[in-house]
Amino acid sequence: MPEPDDAPARARHHEPVLPEGPVRATANVCHAAGCLSLGSDLVFDRLCERVEASGTDDVGVRRVGCLGLCAQGPLVKVPEHDRLYAKVPAEPDELDQLVEQFRSGTGGLVVSEDPFFARQVKVVLRHCGSVDPEEVEDYVAKGGYAALRRAVTEMTPEEVVAEVTESGLRGRGGAGYPTGLKWATVAKSGEGGHKYVVCNADEGDPGAFMDRSVLESCPQQVLEGMAIAAYAVGANEGYVYVRAEYPLTVRRLNSAIRQAERAGLLGTAIADTSFSFHLEVRIGAGAFVCGEETALLASIEGRRGTPRPRPPYPAAAGLFGEPTLINNVETFASISAIIERGGRWYAAIGANKSRGTKVFALAGAVERTGLIEVPMGLSLRQIVFEIGGGVPGGHRCKAVQTGGPSGGCIPEELLDMPVDYESLVSAGSIMGSGGMIVMDETTCMVDVARYFMDFCREESCSRCVPCRAGTVQMHRLLDRICSGLATRADLERLERLAAMVQRASLCGLGQGAPSTVFSTLRYFKDEYLAHIDHRTCPAGVCEMAPFEMAGSGR
Repeated sequence: MPEPDDAPARARHHEPVLPEGPVRATANVCHAAGCLSLGSDLVFDRLCERVEASGTDDVGVRRVGCLGLCAQGPLVKVPEHDRLYAKVPAEPDELDQLVEQFRSGTGGLVVSEDPFFARQVKVVLRHCGSVDPEEVEDYVAKGGYAALRRAVTEMTPEEVVAEVTESGLRGRGGAGYPTGLKWATVAKSGEGGHKYVVCNADEGDPGAFMDRSVLESCPQQVLEGMAIAAYAVGANEGYVYVRAEYPLTVRRLNSAIRQAERAGLLGTAIADTSFSFHLEVRIGAGAFVCGEETALLASIEGRRGTPRPRPPYPAAAGLFGEPTLINNVETFASISAIIERGGRWYAAIGANKSRGTKVFALAGAVERTGLIEVPMGLSLRQIVFEIGGGVPGGHRCKAVQTGGPSGGCIPEELLDMPVDYESLVSAGSIMGSGGMIVMDETTCMVDVARYFMDFCREESCSRCVPCRAGTVQMHRLLDRICSGLATRADLERLERLAAMVQRASLCGLGQGAPSTVFSTLRYFKDEYLAHIDHRTCPAGVCEMAPFEMAGSGR
């Protein structure tokens, strides 16, 4: 979702309208990047002006974070009436009519009854759309930092680690490593020495906007989770690593850190205790490989962001050679709820070995795209057809791509499988950070494999030969197939090369690069053969080379 270059500057033209007396309706105007790109800042300004001009003292106007239905922005939610208004215009006359609807609780959609929201269970997103992302006081008023206060005043670090372990929370960055086990490892490493906590906010998967939306909507929730983690593992310093392409995220993070320090919730003597935790934002240049933890650490240290072999793992020797805890945005955003309500409560959500909830960026050929949070174990079919509203235009769902460039394409016949770590792996994909792209029959699966291979080729750090050269050669073979220039020998060569790249690459980028090729070959090999044997693209997407070129290529 593109963000206008001047969105951060324009987002604060007008101060919120917050009446002192009883309020009949509060217009919560989305100020996340998706709605800002559609003009929600102008809607906010004019709503404030219309309410003030009307002289009414029972309607408020506030900034909030992401409201979920991103493609339907600008969005306004009135919590008093459980109503959501989509595609809100900025014209004064229409806004006057909307203000009356806000007061009377008419129009829009009823949030609790709408299928997009009814199937969701919000833990990570529980404050998104209900707090002002630029005011720490608003987060505190909603119970924010209560979990941190409880942890540092009533619990030992060991008790905090035990609670997280009992929750069954697994890292939401892709690999699904048990969070409690990682925390326990860092806690035991280098006891008494310097340690770090790092938040990996380097979200680079095509079609993914989960971490960005959480940080834009409620940065304090992530900072609170990091502080609790630091207390649990014995760290006093931390970094949030975020890419420069997210200027609004960077601005809100820096503001959130300053406000939390002034409130005594970060920095020295947190909550009037001996615990201190200092945080900084580090800005990356947008290299996808820096999502890999060792490359990320190198970038924070000021070096080129390339992976290194492991061991040693960051838990033992990470940032500046010290024990380092690395989790992603969604993992840290889950922590405060676990401390507040207990690990057992969190573990009761989900299925099998995948406990809790997962945030997804639902995109592609689906009626309702946006940010969703669902319990682990919900099926892909329920997500696509109940929450997403199905495929538009009378088309059928052909596949769902999960896990980003390292993931795979799951065909329509497997949509009833539960969304959990093990099920996705068995189907040839991964959970990843949470991108979920729906495809219909107008999509060519060979072209999809080519697209993701092109991405991996461009983003390779070039440190190891299998990834540096292998992804280039795989892309060339896929390009030949899409152009109708390949033979079956080329297809066999592609499969052998993909296996080599997966097996021999240094880091997760190269190891995961062939995943989309493997999954499309597994479920859609007939499309590859149609391109090769009949020089036909079943979806009508690929342009075939002239027959003369095809003949010379064979």
